[in-house]
Amino acid sequence: MLAARMSSLGRFLPTLALGLVGGGLAFWLKIPLPWLMGAMIATTVASLAGVPLETPRKGRKGVLVVIGVMLGSAFTPEMTGDASLWGISLAVMLIATAVMMTFSVWFSCRVAGHSWETSLYSGVPGGVSTVTGMALSSGADLRIIGITHAVRILVLLVAIPPALQFIGHVDIGSATPALSQWLWMPSPIDIGWLLAAGISGLWLGKALRLPSPLLFGPALVSGVLHFSGLTHAAVPPVIIAFAQVIIGISVGVRFAGAKLGAVGIALLMAVIQALVLLLLAIIAAWAGHLLTGYSAAAALLAYMPGGAPELSLVALSLGIDPAFVTTHHLLRITLLMLLLPLLLKRMVPKT
Repeated sequence: MLAARMSSLGRFLPTLALGLVGGGLAFWLKIPLPWLMGAMIATTVASLAGVPLETPRKGRKGVLVVIGVMLGSAFTPEMTGDASLWGISLAVMLIATAVMMTFSVWFSCRVAGHSWETSLYSGVPGGVSTVTGMALSSGADLRIIGITHAVRILVLLVAIPPALQFIGHVDIGSATPALSQWLWMPSPIDIGWLLAAGISGLWLGKALRLPSPLLFGPALVSGVLHFSGLTHAAVPPVIIAFAQVIIGISVGVRFAGAKLGAVGIALLMAVIQALVLLLLAIIAAWAGHLLTGYSAAAALLAYMPGGAPELSLVALSLGIDPAFVTTHHLLRITLLMLLLPLLLKRMVPKT
């Protein structure tokens, strides 16, 4: 078992090195969200070029737990007043999600020409791991589902910096820590709190059968600890940067084996669909901002269709109300996972 794990780690090291180089180059070039964007772009280009890359299976799971703990630290006692505005925003998000999914399924079926099953699984705005698992026992085209979700997340992440600067008046450049901050580490007591939140949250997430339990379980426990004031422990910037690299790699390697010539039309359809969904998210975010007075930037990250770990990590990295963003994604994914089997039962037999 140990030998197999070491062998898997050895195969992943070149991919990790590529992601770190891409992130470091993006940091040097002062690209927004450098570690995430650099790693994602480097591995995406390499994957499409046919370079064999290893998926960060165990690494991604561990990083999801870390991200969950980090997100929980955003739930502070001071946010009680702001939370009262969330009801309207959550309603706007659910309406926007229904519109986005309706368009996605229609576009995939009527324009791209995919089956209803494939279109429905492809159109779910989020929960890519759960959706793919559910699709395994169906007649859906797993390649199309994977490409659609991967392209959607890629397009959304690439569009985040200009979209946020357009809608939310966010100074993305100032969100990157200075080099002098990278070596900061929390105290041993704070490290203990963070580890306890991660371990207990991992167990709780699986026990409660939460969607994305590795992410939302630790976020729940960490949120309770921080909201109650028991701890104010924070995660150091170097860990956040490494988490961005792993998440960026996990997006890029999804294009492994995708030959541009063979799946060119599918990629084009997925890009068009993702751009329309981005436009719908921007409109919904602006409507939510007008109705609640809440940050349009936070609303945009909360309403974007899919990629809860990626978008929550972006909110955390940029300091754009990660508690608000995480809560919206948790509610959306939970409802979608409950409703998807019912939608499949009603729609697929008729076709």
